[in-house]
Amino acid sequence: MALFGNKNRNTENDYSEALAKLQSVSEEFTFGTLNDEEAVRMELMAEADEEGLFNALKDGLSKTRDNIARGIDDLFSGHSSIDDDFYEELEELLIMGDVGVNATESIIDELKKRVKEEHIKEPIECRKILIDSIRRQMDVGENEYSFENERTVMIVIGVNGVGKTTSIGKLAWKYRARGKKVMIAAADTFRAAAGDQLLEWAKRADVPMIGGKEGADPSSVVFDAVNSFKAKNGDILLIDTAGRLHNKKNLMEELKKMNRIIDRELSGIHRENFIVLDGTTGQNALVQAREFNETADLTGIILTKMDGTAKGGIAIAVQSELKVPVKYIGVGEKIQDLQKFDAEKFVSAIFDADTEENYE
Repeated sequence: MALFGNKNRNTENDYSEALAKLQSVSEEFTFGTLNDEEAVRMELMAEADEEGLFNALKDGLSKTRDNIARGIDDLFSGHSSIDDDFYEELEELLIMGDVGVNATESIIDELKKRVKEEHIKEPIECRKILIDSIRRQMDVGENEYSFENERTVMIVIGVNGVGKTTSIGKLAWKYRARGKKVMIAAADTFRAAAGDQLLEWAKRADVPMIGGKEGADPSSVVFDAVNSFKAKNGDILLIDTAGRLHNKKNLMEELKKMNRIIDRELSGIHRENFIVLDGTTGQNALVQAREFNETADLTGIILTKMDGTAKGGIAIAVQSELKVPVKYIGVGEKIQDLQKFDAEKFVSAIFDADTEENYE
């Protein structure tokens, strides 16, 4: 484990001096390698048994299940016919469950179409169609995780309090458990103690972290991290950034500066831009995602604090509204509790539907 700080240097000035410094910095650490016992232990933790992971997800979404699925089941069993009142009540239930207006309209439209085409008369027969429709809307697809097997730089954004620091630490652990050479860049230099908090997670994941003094230019941290990462031939670089929605112009300029550095120093490397959202905030999470997406080209969403929230429908809303896939979901406090998002498992956990798919 290593922590390196920069010295309040302007990122793109004194280029030769910076490179000389980085040559010495790069000699100060090596990516940790796992012995056989550690590799087996981490692999077992990272790929816990299917039933245990599904139960954790199901337990975490119990309030969402009560908020959405129970009401829908009561609606289906309480109506004797599929009429306008039935559709209106279903629409209200979905919107109240934080599924979102766009997703709800799409689900209702598909349901009406299937009911007409298949000559369905009984409301209870609509349950499977509804579940299938939600599942299709949520499906991410395996190609969305191809970056895990490429050299990747991932910029992670999100407002304070959403679980951004925790998520970065968990991702670092997850990738390292798979044998990847992972580094963290603590570029959120404007929030007091942000670097210290991230360092604790870096220690837990046993990965190197490069940070700067509080108030330092965030791009200078990225510059140091990118060059150390390049010198040591790392696999995945996770960059923590400040989530300053109140000043979009500053955030946009900051991200542009970081991107210029990455493009120059690591030309052609795979790029991901993730936003971390607090699942308990419901529609506020959608608003945050929409506003950040205007500034950053988002490629993935991490939903945190999903264990115990009644607003789990927000996972459906953000993906339908923004066309940005939910890629990870947090269902607990343990380091292995940030899991790949699986539409099959998610929908099954909400609607008590059986599934045999693997959840990684």
